[in-house]
Amino acid sequence: MSHVKLFGLRAEQGRWFLIPLGIAVLLCLGTAYSWSIFRKPIETSLQVGATQSLLPFTTLLVVFSILMPITGYYIERFGTRRVTAVGGVIMGVGYLTSSFANSIPALVFTYGVIAGIGVGITYGVPLAVTAKWFPDKKGIVVGTTVIGFGLSPLVSAPLARTLIAANPPDGWKATLLIFGIAFSAIILVISTVMNYPPADWQPSRWQPPFRTLAATGDTMSMMQTRTFYGLWCCFIIGTFIGLAAIGIASPVGQEIVKLDAETAAWSVSLFAVFNGLGRPFFGWVADRFTPKNAAIVCYVLVIIASIMMLSVGKGSVATYLIAFCLITFSFGGWLAIAPTSTLILFPSADYAKNYGIVFTAFGAGALLGTLTVGHIRDVFGSYTSFFYVTGVLAMVGIVIAVFSLKRNLTVAVKLELDK
Repeated sequence: MSHVKLFGLRAEQGRWFLIPLGIAVLLCLGTAYSWSIFRKPIETSLQVGATQSLLPFTTLLVVFSILMPITGYYIERFGTRRVTAVGGVIMGVGYLTSSFANSIPALVFTYGVIAGIGVGITYGVPLAVTAKWFPDKKGIVVGTTVIGFGLSPLVSAPLARTLIAANPPDGWKATLLIFGIAFSAIILVISTVMNYPPADWQPSRWQPPFRTLAATGDTMSMMQTRTFYGLWCCFIIGTFIGLAAIGIASPVGQEIVKLDAETAAWSVSLFAVFNGLGRPFFGWVADRFTPKNAAIVCYVLVIIASIMMLSVGKGSVATYLIAFCLITFSFGGWLAIAPTSTLILFPSADYAKNYGIVFTAFGAGALLGTLTVGHIRDVFGSYTSFFYVTGVLAMVGIVIAVFSLKRNLTVAVKLELDK
């Protein structure tokens, strides 16, 4: 259907506008990655420790990952535009109500549960939409779209820092209020154009590959394979390390390296750049050199960074920045490796459902990682010991990737297509 129009252009050209729009939606949702900027003000305001201040962030990530597979089953039923709009509104309500919270349990419910539901509902839609419009470039396009989530702190971290400082004594409340209103409005506007292509549309001069037995399965058959559990475990490890590091990036800079609060906030923005850059890069690597090799590279970078962080002390600014850039680059990679691997290793027709199931690993990794790092800080009085854990987990991840991230044996059914 070459006559299909999108944004007033032929679909072949118009589909490219969906990528920056998808990035913008994920940029709004990814404000959660700036939580480390809120932690110190919240700890001071509510008189709580490191573990407690991580709970709203951890809850949001877990709820987000639970809603992803559920939403995957309903995107087709309710439509991409409606799902995007509803999720954006719910996220905004979560931020707005968080601005009135006066305790950690209240923040866990408003920010963690309500905002987490909104993020979980919306997150998968831009990825599913761009995957449908770009069957010829799925790895790089999905990786590029998801860059918005990782790059969000580049904008939201310094903005949050400025707003918090400008609204004493509880500037974090005013900041959440402003974020809630602004991000909901942006997502509502973009939701009006989040559409799948027509069922029979495909890019010109592109032919889908021969169907294979692997491409005729379903979500249940995917969950019966060793490949699925290998990908799931690898994603848990990548998320465990990455989200815990993001959650402690600013406190580590202030407590161990002795950076001032503003410099630590700008460091978080730098890490966001590498988080974002890791997504298209590793999406391309997974597509070009296989998911297994992409996973191994990610874990090797984490091992290098973990060794570097064990020697960090006061004034070790360069070592701290390089190590966290490597970790966030690797973590960003997993947010592209996981969806790209799902497209490559399992039936692409069931991508929204399949990736929803795979994405539950994100919640498991978020819960384990953030609680572990907070507990280590409270028990040992420093975050340094956490990097022994990250190094060991990365080694385990390499072993799992080598033995499980392989394409299932497939047999082309060309004869059936020829009938």
